[in-house]
Amino acid sequence: MSGYVLAIDQGTTSSRAIVFDGKQKVVGSGQKEFTQIFPQSGWVEHDPEEIWESVVWSVKAALKKADVKASDISAIGITNQRETVVVWERASGKAIHNAIVWQDRRTASYCEKLKRQDLEKTFTKKTGLLLDPYFSGTKLSWLLSNVKGARARAAKGDLCFGTIDSFLIWRLTGGKAHVTDATNASRTLMYNIADNSWDDDLLDILRVPEAMLPEVLDCAADFGVTEKSLFGAEIPILGVAGDQQAATIGQACFEPGMMKSTYGTGCFALLNTGTDMVRSKNRLLTTIAYRLDGETTYALEGSIFIAGAAVQWLRDGLKVIKAAPDTGDLAAKADPTQNVYLVPAFTGLGAPHWDPDARAAIYGMTRNTGPAEFARAALEAVCYQTRDLLDAMHKDWKANGKETVLRVDGGMVASDWTMQRLADILDAPVDRPTILETTALGAAWLAGQRAGVWPDRKGFAKSWARDTCFEPKMDEKTRATKIKGWKDAVRRTLSAG
Repeated sequence: MSGYVLAIDQGTTSSRAIVFDGKQKVVGSGQKEFTQIFPQSGWVEHDPEEIWESVVWSVKAALKKADVKASDISAIGITNQRETVVVWERASGKAIHNAIVWQDRRTASYCEKLKRQDLEKTFTKKTGLLLDPYFSGTKLSWLLSNVKGARARAAKGDLCFGTIDSFLIWRLTGGKAHVTDATNASRTLMYNIADNSWDDDLLDILRVPEAMLPEVLDCAADFGVTEKSLFGAEIPILGVAGDQQAATIGQACFEPGMMKSTYGTGCFALLNTGTDMVRSKNRLLTTIAYRLDGETTYALEGSIFIAGAAVQWLRDGLKVIKAAPDTGDLAAKADPTQNVYLVPAFTGLGAPHWDPDARAAIYGMTRNTGPAEFARAALEAVCYQTRDLLDAMHKDWKANGKETVLRVDGGMVASDWTMQRLADILDAPVDRPTILETTALGAAWLAGQRAGVWPDRKGFAKSWARDTCFEPKMDEKTRATKIKGWKDAVRRTLSAG
């Protein structure tokens, strides 16, 4: 067998496929964007057919770029945007409705209704999650209630539910496999992360028939084999993990106390807590980091809905930059005497506030405030939000004298200015790896080691390499003043404030 492994990285705005060689180096890739659908304010959908077509196109492009055949690929690893919901017909494989995306807020009132029934504690105890429109369960319940005949068809076993990984595997295997992995299941509000099983009580509350749910496997397992007609050869699918967990694996955060933070559309920080399922007292999520060989490793997670999306807003909404990489240079030119804060609650605030009704606001503007100050405020907002998450994590999980190791990835980490400001606001070192494709790399490693062509956990951890360590340089007085201003801005933005 060759050491070639194909990673499918199905994200929120595009699908990517990356071919890695036996030394875990990228040798070819393909990427295709797809349409973002906004039927109403706060609603976000994707066309599952367009996602499927973008994945197939990206895989073929990656194989061509790498100059390898499908028969040269030892295994496929899949990573995906989490919490996004698809329901399709078991007989035809066709979706009954657009996919409802993780960013979608249409079930906010349903979540509030469940909270008023004092059910949030039940969900949190079993799933480690909070009642928020972000998660899959209430989206699925909405679909079953709003697509004519769907709930009855689901009860009869005619319909399948899945997160994007499940939908892709179903299509790739020609409908032979209806499966998911433990990390994606753990984000649905329907999966008991202590028992590692779908929870009957939660399914009853959400009125979801168990007949439509996929089988839950380890992150490295036999998920099925691709149809020969797709790429020219059958390829085993041997690894699956939700995007944030895949990035945690790709960063080799295998030891308790190691933390990764991914800066993409949103920002997601995961702290490995080992086999200890830490119950957060600070509005963080308890989630499954990965499950390998039947053993579950847990994590504390903080979810920030807007990170790189704030830079997109500067580019597409305000048109103060032409390209995202321009933001750091522009921010460096900002007037240091102006304390401008952007609280980017465009779709509500995530951890640790969980306020779906908050909306974005800018504070501290003067007549001299311009594009440079907006750019700095957008980038600093990401740093402040990360600080909020890290503070909450340290309250929940005592490091026992160990320093938290923070490894970063995602599109924003290419900006030296942003990473230096992150280290300054955190008052902690920030490690940027040489390979920034950590999400795809994590999925590839799951598949590659399962296939026996890539190193085991220890060997993979040894191969992780640091590009730059950003050390904090800001003085404590400046840091304290800036953080105080941020906290005041957030307080003013919260919907209950």
